[in-house]
Amino acid sequence: MSKNADAEKNNPCLKEQNMTYQCLNKNNYDREVCEPYFVNYNNCKDFWGSVSLARRRKGITPHLPDVEDRPKIKEEYMKTRPDR
Repeated sequence: MSKNADAEKNNPCLKEQNMTYQCLNKNNYDREVCEPYFVNYNNCKDFWGSVSLARRRKGITPHLPDVEDRPKIKEEYMKTRPDR
């Protein structure tokens, strides 16, 4: 559990961030070993940054959706994203 009660509300990538820190701690801060965690964290930040920007442009507040709504937003994105 985070020290900050609002951490999950304010940081939609808290889980990915914590996983990255755990990997670094476990692997003596070898960034190369933890590269997949960094990529995942950066993808998460990019995704929620684009969601926040789109909501801001549409005048929707709060700019980040509520914690309860985030899984639905990710699911909708996964249905519409182009194949890689």
